[in-house]
Amino acid sequence: MKKILLLFVFVFSSLVSCTQEETTTYYLIRHAEKNLTKKNPNLIEEGIKRANNWATYFKDIPLDAVYTTNFNRTKQTAAPTATHKGLKPIIYKPNKLYTTTFKKRTKGKTTLIVGHSNTIPFLVNKIIGENKYDEIDESNYANLYIIHISGDKITASLQQIN
Repeated sequence: MKKILLLFVFVFSSLVSCTQEETTTYYLIRHAEKNLTKKNPNLIEEGIKRANNWATYFKDIPLDAVYTTNFNRTKQTAAPTATHKGLKPIIYKPNKLYTTTFKKRTKGKTTLIVGHSNTIPFLVNKIIGENKYDEIDESNYANLYIIHISGDKITASLQQIN
């Protein structure tokens, strides 16, 4: 009888796990306020404050990975969140991020991506498969794009976090 019960539990749990869709979640933000006088600028005081505010925002959100471009402003924006999560930021090139390898690596996981005013909306549009979002205005550092992918269903939202 125990063997039959164990077999039933095993088969039932296998069926349940096969029918549940994994949800992949991407959070995408632009780097925080930067010094406008340099080629590869650092964050200014207001930007450092915003980067720390992002870390507070993500405090209770489990993250599996943090991606950032290889610029001071994006790395500095990602750093507080990555540090609080015990994650090492992964450097990416915006035009080469959303690949088959990236999709496999992040499937069923929650990922933060830090980029730029032109690359973040481009990436969001690429992920959702439609041209929905325009470039971010140069004065706007508050956009948070959230994408959920479960099976063939993709949802995207835009929030303003100050």
